[in-house]
Amino acid sequence: MKRFLSIDDVTDPVALLNLARELKENPYGQKNLGGNKTMGLVFFNSSLRTRMSTTKAAQNLGMEVLTLDVTSDSWMLEFGEGVKMDADKAEHIKEAAAVMGTYCDILAIRSFPSLVDRDKDYREIVLEAFAKYANVPVINMESATGHPLQALADWMTIEELKQKSRPKVVLSWAPHIKALPQAVPNSFVQWLSLADVDLTITHPRGLELEPKFVGNTRVEYTQKSALEDADFVYVKNWSSYHDYGKVVNDPDWMISSEKLSVTNDANVMHCLPVRRNIVIADDVLDSSRSVVIQQAGNREFAAQAVIKSILDEL
Repeated sequence: MKRFLSIDDVTDPVALLNLARELKENPYGQKNLGGNKTMGLVFFNSSLRTRMSTTKAAQNLGMEVLTLDVTSDSWMLEFGEGVKMDADKAEHIKEAAAVMGTYCDILAIRSFPSLVDRDKDYREIVLEAFAKYANVPVINMESATGHPLQALADWMTIEELKQKSRPKVVLSWAPHIKALPQAVPNSFVQWLSLADVDLTITHPRGLELEPKFVGNTRVEYTQKSALEDADFVYVKNWSSYHDYGKVVNDPDWMISSEKLSVTNDANVMHCLPVRRNIVIADDVLDSSRSVVIQQAGNREFAAQAVIKSILDEL
């Protein structure tokens, strides 16, 4: 693999999934693969699981890791072309990315959308600029429109826990107090569309995802109907794509044990962090049906599979 910006960079997603599962069984078996190589983690926004899991994944392969918080540790970066830099941006991405690429063998980037200008966000300006100017492989640790590392870990979790060959998986929108990106649901639907699952999306009308990510996936606007006989319920908020960034906070969509009574004793998933009793009730998160910790743990091996696949071709 030359880079990992989205699923489009993966020749065989099933093979990558299987590699992640193999690495979980023996995470240190490739300890010498990354010797004398450096991984650079570049963050434009906060992170807990992504930062720690990707660091651990690189270290499992013997790599050194450098971490940069752009908002607090470096000059403010300019991404515009032909801009007269007489304002608050002191360094252009052309130089910054190229310099980072001289220090690192692989760069991993995490950047959120503005949720103000949809067209600009969906052009993936930050991620694409690093891919263009860094001159080393780039990994997407979450961007304006996608979170492929999360989706790979999600798929892995479902494969580990499924009790039937083709489980029913429901992606359920949930309320939130602030505007959140479409990145996680976009990638979840995109990746799980390749899995042997019966996938349904449920959300209030007006909160449709971009059609290119949804594809032929079934969309159900009545949550209860969607949840019937579900084996997995992935709970996630996203703000409006059509009325871009608009916050919808409908408490009736929160996931509770009562809501799950129509499911097939479904496992409940969430990418974390999760606002308790807003998105998911305590009686679910504190129950045995919650698999959010296992899901988060699999982030390490999803990242390790991606990094290994890139190292194999360096």
